Amino acid sequence: MYPFPRLMFEILRQRGAPPLALGETHVSHHICWPWDLDPWMELNNGRTLTLYDLGRIPMARRMGLTGVAARNGWGMAVAGVSVRYRRRIRAFHRVQMRSRVLGWDKRFFYLDQSLWDGAECLNQMLLRSAVTGKRGIVPPPEVAAAMGHASDSPALPDWVEAWIAAEAERPWPPER
Repeated sequence: MYPFPRLMFEILRQRGAPPLALGETHVSHHICWPWDLDPWMELNNGRTLTLYDLGRIPMARRMGLTGVAARNGWGMAVAGVSVRYRRRIRAFHRVQMRSRVLGWDKRFFYLDQSLWDGAECLNQMLLRSAVTGKRGIVPPPEVAAAMGHASDSPALPDWVEAWIAAEAERPWPPER
């Protein structure tokens, strides 16, 4: 089940935080609870993605995206993700999450999220997200402008551009 109480707790915890501009880093802190574990007694890979939601949604709120989305009848969808797992996260492990928007293209926003223990990165995720409306995907420059930000994206890092190019080569629908 989706951890709605945890999400509400994160939103409430961040309610007094100052607004963020697109590209600024949202920092949050999380605990790996026993119900987040897999059979190997470490943070479940699927739950890792859910924990990233708990950082990304409050970040979107601080940037003004959730308010703009509500006013325009827009939703948000994950359109692709790549995760690097480097260190185990065990029960009761406290981690710091860093979330930021790297930039956008004609269809998607690209976000970088990572979990840290002090100076050590435990895992990192590159995510592409779409804002959706009645007519399909809302162009990110339109979304950025509605949020009061410049509609031009900062240059995406080379590694993100390489990921976008690799994803464009991937067959869809998948071969049977």
